[in-house]
Amino acid sequence: MQLEIRPDPAEVGRARKWARSRLAGSGIEADEPLAETLILLVSELVTNAVVHTGRPAVLRLRLPGPAAPAAPSATVRVEVADTSARAPVPRCAGGDATGGRGLALVDCLADRWGWSPEGAGKSIWCELDRCSAPRQSATTAYGCGLSAYEDLAFEAV
Repeated sequence: MQLEIRPDPAEVGRARKWARSRLAGSGIEADEPLAETLILLVSELVTNAVVHTGRPAVLRLRLPGPAAPAAPSATVRVEVADTSARAPVPRCAGGDATGGRGLALVDCLADRWGWSPEGAGKSIWCELDRCSAPRQSATTAYGCGLSAYEDLAFEAV
């Protein structure tokens, strides 16, 4: 399933709402940690596409079916494709910066993430394993457990 995203910051909220509405048929309850993490990942990837490319994008979700939520192979995939061919590049964000940590958060929260060329642009994706042990909160993970990311931020352009 996919949603077309206009290059407008208001689209981030629409993308979160759309993703939440898709959870019901997947066997993922809206109030469980996986759902909350999924919505945060959608928000971060769509924000990066909208803010850093200024071009339309496509949000894609791959959710498990209701019969498979506990299966070991049940993986949730969030993918945002845009028409900018520029690769995600690390950048430093100062302690007072209000942005620039999106992909660092994705790295903390997702089981896997990456990007690949797609047509004239690229696709940035992340995956969550349905049966993974609950991950620590982004605040805890970013602030305490991942010193390698303390002074780095990533920009998806």
